[in-house]
Amino acid sequence: MSCLDDNVLGGMLVRHLFLIMLMLGATSAQAFELIPPDQAGFLPERLQRVDQVFEEAVDKGQVAGGVVLITRHGQMAYHKTFGLADIASKKPMEHNAIFRIASMTKAVTTVAVMQLHEQGRFQLYDPVSKYIPEFKNPTVATFDETGTLIDTKPADKEITINHLLSHTSGISYPFIPSPLQTIYVNAGVIDGLTEKPVRLEEQMKLLAKQPLLFNPGERFHYGLNTDLLGYLIEVVSGKSLADYFEDKIFSPLNMHDTGFYLDDSREDRLVTLYAEVDGKLVVSDGTEADIKLDNPRYPAEGTKTYYSGGAGLSSTAMDYARFLQMLLNDGRLDGRRLLSRKSVEFMRTPWVDWDNDEQPDFGAGFQVTDNVGRAAQLGTPGTYAWGGAFNTTYMIDPEEELVALFMTQVRPYTNDLRGLFKTAVYQALE
Repeated sequence: MSCLDDNVLGGMLVRHLFLIMLMLGATSAQAFELIPPDQAGFLPERLQRVDQVFEEAVDKGQVAGGVVLITRHGQMAYHKTFGLADIASKKPMEHNAIFRIASMTKAVTTVAVMQLHEQGRFQLYDPVSKYIPEFKNPTVATFDETGTLIDTKPADKEITINHLLSHTSGISYPFIPSPLQTIYVNAGVIDGLTEKPVRLEEQMKLLAKQPLLFNPGERFHYGLNTDLLGYLIEVVSGKSLADYFEDKIFSPLNMHDTGFYLDDSREDRLVTLYAEVDGKLVVSDGTEADIKLDNPRYPAEGTKTYYSGGAGLSSTAMDYARFLQMLLNDGRLDGRRLLSRKSVEFMRTPWVDWDNDEQPDFGAGFQVTDNVGRAAQLGTPGTYAWGGAFNTTYMIDPEEELVALFMTQVRPYTNDLRGLFKTAVYQALE
């Protein structure tokens, strides 16, 4: 073969590879275009049971409205709205409605932690005090049979970053009943949602002065661990948590409607927060639930200075679905890699048992289903999930290549939308 033939063949090969890259790029860009459910492996008539779940919740006055989104094999099979964003004005729920996602913030913070870990900025077994000296030499509280604080004693080990990821540090939440609850409240420790001129650094240094509920690593207890991880991110990266999220997660994923606080251009899309009182929905004044809000218009109003890594974000269903799809894709979306495959595997590995043996295990930032029978729900081993305080939830099923989430805005509530939703999704699979 002549050199000319070689050049022609080489040119054809280059063009062929270029066309393949264009096709792959187009597939990636179209990942969230709505397709018929049967093309994604759902039975359309069965998927309508998801409609029924949310229509009944609206009709019964359990929620004002919501948004539901489901993807499979990287394609969006379902994206619907239900009910109203605001009952008084009869404002319809829109696909781009903005919701307070509360503890669904934790997954974002965990991704940020793993990004910095991959860069060699710290090891997960490092003591937190190596970066935040105020947490050096923690103490553990001792209580009498009435729950009254008797004394404190030195903890038998330091809190590590891994303890924070797995909620095994001994740190609690002010809203969660525990012997530490009164101590936290009296000290001025907050749950993470506030309109007051409070900053993450000062709150975490205040938290460092409080005793632990138990020795680090001893057991699971849900707490302000992820807020502390948020402050760790600030210390190590040199950026505010808001700036880090925007630069390293939201901008690369085109999550333009996700953040800690809303500007004027997005405020009108914030869904009204409701509370279920005596079986009826009322507009929340921030005091009805266990989690108190200084202002139920949070995060549209207030000083907007506290960046809660455990609870502070607001988002849309579409934005958050992009984030979840990145995790399902082992750290990559639309040609951008945010995390390595091994980091995502680490995050979704079940390795901490809950106090209640009937509950699934906990990984690094997620509840993980390791035993479907023990969970007593339809599902797949290896599915990881979590939710938010105002009745939002998501699940990622790697085996089924499935992402499913819904967002509503009510607390307190008595509905079982999470369980009903999960059943409706799984029973609709082909």
